Amino acid sequence: MMADRWVGRVALVTGASVGIGAAIAKKLVKHGMKVVGCANNGVDKVKAIAEELKSQNAPGILHPVKCDISKENEILAMFAEIKDKFGGVDVCVNNAGLSIDCPLMSGKTEDWRHLLDVNVLGLSICTREALNQMTERGVDDGHIFHLSSVGGHFVFSSVSFYCGTKHMVRALTEGLRQELRAKKSNIRITSISPGYVRTEFLQRMVGEEIAKKYTYEMKGLDAEDIADALAYALHAPPHCQVHDILLRPTNNQNE
Repeated sequence: MMADRWVGRVALVTGASVGIGAAIAKKLVKHGMKVVGCANNGVDKVKAIAEELKSQNAPGILHPVKCDISKENEILAMFAEIKDKFGGVDVCVNNAGLSIDCPLMSGKTEDWRHLLDVNVLGLSICTREALNQMTERGVDDGHIFHLSSVGGHFVFSSVSFYCGTKHMVRALTEGLRQELRAKKSNIRITSISPGYVRTEFLQRMVGEEIAKKYTYEMKGLDAEDIADALAYALHAPPHCQVHDILLRPTNNQNE
């Protein structure tokens, strides 16, 4: 059970339509939080999840918002809506991310740029705007989450540019911790790095056929496992910062 101090507080979850984002959004709503779930093409799925949670009499609410995390103007409009409807965020979960088949020797520049726009710049803009809203309201116990990857700890040659973006996410996590410490802020920052998780991510990255072979050989985590890890970090006492969580399937020999 999450700490009572989060009941009624406001959380933003990016990429909330499927997989890890959807699991996190559900978890926070079931713990009584007001969750803004954003998605680009999948906002109808977020609306369906919101209705499902409402029918279950979940103690919190899920508010769907359409937002393309690769576009700064849409991010700023989303935060303006959050401020107007809820006052501002207390927790920001930067879950939205993607990978594309774009090798270093032959990848397309536009694919590299899109990965940077979503995985790095979009995450950084959301973090900045969330911290601005916390500061404006005097919130000193907020929490920022970066969803990274085992690819932020190691490099897999098949997705090396993606791994590069996730290594940067880890650096940004530590950099933000240092900036917050310098300001004597109690806002916390946590990076969560999952190994293989049974979601649509792999299929989108390498295609259905390759993903089917890959997943046949692998045991994976469930999206709910990542949501549980986030809840653990959020539940930790205010003086305790769970800074970096690395999650792997127990019997997976490929990671």
